[in-house]
Amino acid sequence: MSEPWSCRVAVRSYELDALGHVNQAVYHQYAEIARIEGFTAAGCSWDTLIASGTAPVLLGSTIAYRRELRAGDAVDITCEIKFGSGKTFNVDSVMTKPDGTVSAEVSCVIGVMDLTARKLVADPRAVMEAHGFDLSVLNG
Repeated sequence: MSEPWSCRVAVRSYELDALGHVNQAVYHQYAEIARIEGFTAAGCSWDTLIASGTAPVLLGSTIAYRRELRAGDAVDITCEIKFGSGKTFNVDSVMTKPDGTVSAEVSCVIGVMDLTARKLVADPRAVMEAHGFDLSVLNG
């Protein structure tokens, strides 16, 4: 099995807190960057889903902080998707510095909402695959 898909993000000085490391909320933003870019890399963009009357929605997010990120650092962020049989699925991201140091692990619960009914669709994987989503691109 190959390595999971990832994107690189550079830490910017305005993302730091008073202690000089990345603010906790920014980790959520980094995970969101990886999800959006990952979905696009897998052939399914947010815009395409929204135009079809559906949209991914974040239902929960947890972070395990491992090592700090500071200004000038770069971080590679994976986007691995795990579908089950229900209305939600998991998107897990590992944030790793180029030297291999894991900075954080983010686990998100996502659903796909029917924008007219304002309810989660029964089979999010089928909806995403119908719009070009190829899971193998992300999970290696």
